[in-house]
Amino acid sequence: MVRGQDTKAQVGTARTRGRPRSFDRATALHKALMAFWEHGYEATSVSDLTRIMGIGAPSLYAAFSDKRTLFEEVVRVYVDTHGAFGDRALAQEPTARGGVERMLREAAAEYTDPAHPYGCLVVHAATNCTSPEVEQLLRERRNANIAAVESRIEADVAAGLLPAGTDAAALARHTAAMIQGMSQQARDGASRAELEALAEIAMAIWPRS
Repeated sequence: MVRGQDTKAQVGTARTRGRPRSFDRATALHKALMAFWEHGYEATSVSDLTRIMGIGAPSLYAAFSDKRTLFEEVVRVYVDTHGAFGDRALAQEPTARGGVERMLREAAAEYTDPAHPYGCLVVHAATNCTSPEVEQLLRERRNANIAAVESRIEADVAAGLLPAGTDAAALARHTAAMIQGMSQQARDGASRAELEALAEIAMAIWPRS
């Protein structure tokens, strides 16, 4: 091989070595979701993320900008997948009562599923969080869930499916308190059956039409 060809081959090898490693973005995002779900936002460091996602810090920043932006995307994915059962129940059941009962029952199943971390990411990720932006993001998501339940209850009151004196706001907050409590109970080792029993008790306070 002549010197010119040898030099050209060396340059090509150097370029190959210096090229950032490609990765599957969706797979990396899923791994980040699992990490934040398991450990929370604050306790999951960038070095944890690069190790778990199998990418270098430059690739993480190039693909997701920074840790907080990555987390915001993770929350959106979670809400559209693992966390979608609540909105689905409210939309598909014919009454608010039926929707909430199904929501609590499905929460018992979802929060104790061994295929992923226990509990709810939107609830657990806020633990010991010192980022005001992240706290606000999660607070707004939880409040949006309460508002959706309250709106559904109000619609049933207007339709005569619930008594006129029903306190829609209080009932919606009670539902949210149950959901959040079930999440923590699941993290503490409660079984699906135990959470289903809790959900049944929670529904006992609902007014009848």
